[in-house]
Amino acid sequence: MRTIKTTTGADIPLDGDLLTVMETLYREVTARRELERSFEDMAREIAHLVGQMTQEERDTYLQESLFLNSVTYENERLGSYIRKLAEENT
Repeated sequence: MRTIKTTTGADIPLDGDLLTVMETLYREVTARRELERSFEDMAREIAHLVGQMTQEERDTYLQESLFLNSVTYENERLGSYIRKLAEENT
């Protein structure tokens, strides 16, 4: 399995698992800097990782990202609707 590296040298296996990439980003950018990171810091790290991927790998991770974001969006909308219903019933 092919791997890419973060700017700190951490390996990320490219097995199509977006959560592995996200967990590594959190650990290497956010946790390593004790939550003292900026939008630009994270954007640079993401660009660094994407720059190491083939077009096929980028396509795979884009699809995973869109799926995860659509599920997150749906859950947030549903949560808002349920809270609204609960408020109306109290």
